[in-house]
Amino acid sequence: MLTDTLSKAIAELEEEQVLKLVKERLESGVDPLEIVNSLQQGMAEVGRLFETGEYFLSELVMCGEIMKDSMDILEPHLSGSSGNYKGNIVIGTVKGDIHDLGKNIVVMLLKGAGYNVIDLGVDVPKEKFVEAIKESNAPLVGMSVLLTACQDSLKEAIDAIRAEGLDVKVMIGGNYIDEVVKEHVGADYYAKAAGEGLKIADEIFG
Repeated sequence: MLTDTLSKAIAELEEEQVLKLVKERLESGVDPLEIVNSLQQGMAEVGRLFETGEYFLSELVMCGEIMKDSMDILEPHLSGSSGNYKGNIVIGTVKGDIHDLGKNIVVMLLKGAGYNVIDLGVDVPKEKFVEAIKESNAPLVGMSVLLTACQDSLKEAIDAIRAEGLDVKVMIGGNYIDEVVKEHVGADYYAKAAGEGLKIADEIFG
């Protein structure tokens, strides 16, 4: 059960309430990343309700819109003061999956922290990941997946990168991703929340 009022509001698709709470929390000095985490928890609940058939695609789309509007408010506050360029990161949602919300939040946080993010978009074939890593010499690639059915695509993309002998760390993210999935697909790191993705990047580039 969701206890946070913001998580609850987004799970119940109350747009006005969500935006009001986001603004209030920012004004009272709550860390913007904490606000993002509350929103993500609510989104995960919407995803669960969608999987159990209580919500439909229209609700999923609406949740995405609310999230986008919330992130518009949060973005200026997420941009770190660091003007220095930290390095390249390739990121994309794997083939067969067209969800980009989680990915877009991570991209925004990474850009705000001073990384140059090469965003490949959604439904990305393994060849495109390999090509982008070669072109950018990125030491980190992030792969997002929301659908359990796309786990094979995730594994194939990672296998393709390894087969090329590329010196790159692979971070995977998605709301069902855990240690077991990470081991199974051969990734180096996994992140459930956007903020974790940023921590991992800082660790690799640090």
